[in-house]
Amino acid sequence: MAGRKWTKDELVLALNLYLKLPFGKMDQRTPEVIRLATLLGRTPGAIAMRLGNFANVDPYHQERGVHGLSGGRKQVEPIWEEFAKDRDTFLFESEKLLAEKDHKSIEDRFPSLRYETEGLVGATKEKLVKTRVNQYVFRDIVMANYSGKCAISGIDVAELLVASHILPWSKSEAERLNPENGICLSALYDRAFDRGLIGLKTDYSVIVSDALRQRASKPYYQQYFSHLENKTIELPTKYRSKKEFLEFHLKEVFLG
Repeated sequence: MAGRKWTKDELVLALNLYLKLPFGKMDQRTPEVIRLATLLGRTPGAIAMRLGNFANVDPYHQERGVHGLSGGRKQVEPIWEEFAKDRDTFLFESEKLLAEKDHKSIEDRFPSLRYETEGLVGATKEKLVKTRVNQYVFRDIVMANYSGKCAISGIDVAELLVASHILPWSKSEAERLNPENGICLSALYDRAFDRGLIGLKTDYSVIVSDALRQRASKPYYQQYFSHLENKTIELPTKYRSKKEFLEFHLKEVFLG
């Protein structure tokens, strides 16, 4: 089993998992690593090694001087390039493949799809399914990137967290699924960020809008917003928000 050649499908699923795990939780004892190993008939150590290979080709880690494991670079690099070229297609197809390996349908993996697409057929249904699946996966990636915590408040209750886009969903189709375009925020701060009531400067500190500061006398402002000005957010384990995206948000969305 140790000498069995890795297939493209297996490498695709390894990258799918790599994107969903915090950087410090990719070893062979991680439950998600063990689960994928079981699905693929491989050892957890083999899966962990492939995750290290993907860390080696990940541009973010290259910029940080973190090298990962270089031994399998030639095998994993084309898979990474496929993801970088078309995240939309790659993530959706990798989720379909993961469902198949687990002998499930895509609806079994994401049960809410059944009622979200009820009554739809053909291309209309297919498009919505793809959009929703990728939104769910993007949330998983962003949540993992911020260790399951709101970057501002530290809240770690998954049901209260949102994968907030910096470049709005409607503004840039190409960057919708870019991990560098996501921040994990609680529902309150996600809404405030989305509406331009708060923003992030390029040093990753919070700025509060004049529109919100006008409510400084309100008890809710004192409780939830008064301490935010110049507060540095908790930085992610892998992908920091692109400064160009933050600048766009400050210029085009933030109310000033």
